[in-house]
Amino acid sequence: MTNWANVVSGTELVSVRNKRKNMYIESKERRVALQELEEEGWEYIKDYADPKFIKVRQEKKHDEQFEDKVWLLLYQMGFSYLNKDRNFKMEYDFQDPDLTQQIDVFAADDETILIVECKSAESIKDGVFKKELEALHGQMEGLRKHALKQFPGRKVKFIWAAHNYIMSPKDLQRMKEWDIVFFSDSTLQYYCELVKHLGTCARYQLLGNLLANSEIKNMQNKIPAIKGTMGGYDYYAFSIEPEKLLKIGYVLHRNEANKNMMPTYQRIIKKKRLKEVQNFINEGGYFPNSLIISIDTRGKGLQFDQSPTKVENSLSKLGVLHLPKRYHSAYIIDGQHRLYGYSGSTYGQTNTVPVVAFVDLERAEQLKIFMDINENQKSVSKTLRVTLNSDMLWDSPDYNERREALRSKVAQMCGEEPSSPLLGRVVIGEDEKNPSKCITIEALQQALKRSHFFAFFGKNNAIVENGSFDLGENQNTLDLFYPFLEKCLKLVKINCESEWALGEQGILTINRGIQAVIRVVDDIVIHLIRQNKINPKTQNIDVIIDEVEYYLEPLLDYINKVDDSTRKELKGFLGGGADNKFWRTFQKAIFENREDFHPDGLNEYIENETKQYNVEAREYLNDIVDNIKIKIATALESYYGENWIIKGLPKHTYKNAKKIADDKNYELISNDEDAEIEIWDCITLADCKEIVTYSHNWSEIFENIITRPEDKAKANKEQKTEWLDIMSKELNKISKSSYSVPKATFEMISSIYEWLVIKQ
Repeated sequence: MTNWANVVSGTELVSVRNKRKNMYIESKERRVALQELEEEGWEYIKDYADPKFIKVRQEKKHDEQFEDKVWLLLYQMGFSYLNKDRNFKMEYDFQDPDLTQQIDVFAADDETILIVECKSAESIKDGVFKKELEALHGQMEGLRKHALKQFPGRKVKFIWAAHNYIMSPKDLQRMKEWDIVFFSDSTLQYYCELVKHLGTCARYQLLGNLLANSEIKNMQNKIPAIKGTMGGYDYYAFSIEPEKLLKIGYVLHRNEANKNMMPTYQRIIKKKRLKEVQNFINEGGYFPNSLIISIDTRGKGLQFDQSPTKVENSLSKLGVLHLPKRYHSAYIIDGQHRLYGYSGSTYGQTNTVPVVAFVDLERAEQLKIFMDINENQKSVSKTLRVTLNSDMLWDSPDYNERREALRSKVAQMCGEEPSSPLLGRVVIGEDEKNPSKCITIEALQQALKRSHFFAFFGKNNAIVENGSFDLGENQNTLDLFYPFLEKCLKLVKINCESEWALGEQGILTINRGIQAVIRVVDDIVIHLIRQNKINPKTQNIDVIIDEVEYYLEPLLDYINKVDDSTRKELKGFLGGGADNKFWRTFQKAIFENREDFHPDGLNEYIENETKQYNVEAREYLNDIVDNIKIKIATALESYYGENWIIKGLPKHTYKNAKKIADDKNYELISNDEDAEIEIWDCITLADCKEIVTYSHNWSEIFENIITRPEDKAKANKEQKTEWLDIMSKELNKISKSSYSVPKATFEMISSIYEWLVIKQ
């Protein structure tokens, strides 16, 4: 039989809450048993009035603490019925009431019933729950019917909450098919933070996720409104009680817990900012500017009962708008702090806030509105800008931008997917950096950018370099590549568990380490393709992984043998070349045991290892030249138009470059080859200095573009462009085999590379 007496409400919940909040189990025991109790892990607390008895306590096991955490979250969200302890059991078979299932967390409010199964491990480990999930699936219908018999008229949702488990893809698929909601540590932590900010209003956000598009019963949804047109879109302007909008509104914030729940452009709700807004509202303050929302009608549109009262020559229409009575139906594009400032306030029911509501806006248009509103604000973080690219550029007409979106998406998935070995290791959105979570999403994206997994395009989106996993369309490529990358990372994690666990104290699960791993996997794939051993676009992923693993084995062995001095040496290498140092070191570890492995540039790197900065400096200088020439050409063409190359260049610079181009084209044509050399191709870095300082080019075009941030205080254009002279001289010097780049010069090159190439 179901012991419904175990489900409590009202004042009883407070008593249960106090026990759940306590990390310890407390007990009254006989004093004579103290020694035995201490051997069992109990700790003495105090004496009782009766000297025969003492109070002892013992820390709850990790699984009980995890159940308490889930229970307390739902309590803080305002669920009015919850199970008292771990002894709650429910029937799941009407034919046999003796068949019961222990329920970890049971919660109900006026509209919802949540049945939660909790799984906890002491440390991060792989989890396989095929049997447990199948058992739950077989009981769900019976549990649902018994719950509704006790609490009729509600919606029932099943949640699988896991602590310290990396879930298997098959289990995740099972949960999806069986309508079991998965709560990872990140999801749970997200809602714990949200409830701190929003109190019981956070329940609407949870229910909006669990019950998306389900009806909110007993909601008054009619509201006076004005219908207008703006930017080619119909919109409705109205005022509404904040509490009502909180029910249908939905604001999720970028972190690893909610990647599929909302557009990624939403900014974080800042606790300090929210508190300031709440205080302002509670003191009688108000905000006259409108919230911007997009109402999702699933293409059905909104009912608008137009008023017979009309204003002559007015484009606007008066009437009554019927809002959807559904959770998760109004995306808050802008104004989240203003809206949530009313949560928990008496003004949430007595005030109204102005709203401009669009209908069924495409995500791209929502994003455009958001960016237009926030164009000059600093609150859009670097991490958020990376995640924005996966939305903004996914369907860009520029195919290179599409691949940028793809790289951003893969980087996000590495930190977000429940099955990813990097789950809990990547700083995303609202996550705070800590010793184990210290990999940035930007670092992952940069590693992918430096690899050859995806195609690179030239003019008119013509393929310049095909990608080893590129199938043409972003989604198809993502579906092929991400599982491969995840399995490669899992190989490293499983075989190098100790180093993997070190986080920022080690060389592996840090930015440079994980970048090097990704780039070395890329090198291995290129090598195997050249050897005709794999075809990533047609072969089974597991076959490719087997081939890759053979070349990864020496690297895994090297990582496992890294001692403190080697670790210190690697991590002590600073500046822009540190990334390449890790990468080349990992390449070398493979090469020394797999002699057929010759990635581009490795032999040269090994030969010149005593000139430790030369290889990286040459790569950086080449990229600096390419980037500065693109910036100069783009700026000149924008300013002068079609004849920019004549109007923007000093005459002697133009003539010299033209002569070089003509001579090279003459040789090409003489050898029956196409003449492809253009004048701009023959412009040197030294020429760039002359061009940017020529005539009024400096003051009209280049002063802000060419001046490095650290040079802004310098007096004149000669001083502000001195770095171009230095880079030009280094290019000439580094071509000589006997030259070794000085450390100070390399640091300057790295600084310019980071400013000009990485950041821009």
